[in-house]
Amino acid sequence: MPRRIFKRYMPDPERIRSDKSLRFLGKLLHDPNLWHLNRHSVARAMAVGLFAAFIPLPLQMLLAALLAIPVRANLPISIGLVWLTNPITMPPVFYCTYKMGAWLLHVPPISLPEHLSVDWITGELATLWQPFLLGSIVVGLLSAVLGYCLTMFYWRWWVKHNWQKRQQRRRHP
Repeated sequence: MPRRIFKRYMPDPERIRSDKSLRFLGKLLHDPNLWHLNRHSVARAMAVGLFAAFIPLPLQMLLAALLAIPVRANLPISIGLVWLTNPITMPPVFYCTYKMGAWLLHVPPISLPEHLSVDWITGELATLWQPFLLGSIVVGLLSAVLGYCLTMFYWRWWVKHNWQKRQQRRRHP
């Protein structure tokens, strides 16, 4: 796995632990798996970050951090993945999660008006929230499982590939 790339952009764990605003977390930030780049902590981070990215909450990064700590996932990767749903990508992503929820609930999806407005959204919120929330949770869970499995598979492939390259160099110098 390209650890050097990740390590270059990772924050310093000691600086984060000593931050005054995070002292309320106490010893929770001292678990080495929250900062190490190994197959299991990164795969867990992929699952946590992708799940949190699809949950329609205003504090998605906090949700990712709170989920990463008990499952011992890499904290910076978990938080960083939440930005898959940013102000630019949120509308199409959340529209797709709504469509998924409507399909799962066997409810005809509401078509968008020509001019999307806050008044239209608040007026339709009573019928939109259930399919939207269900779709967000289902897509979040599916992407978490897929992200975890693909990370584990890719990491193993990468290690095996590098090991085979080293073996070849030893045989044919």
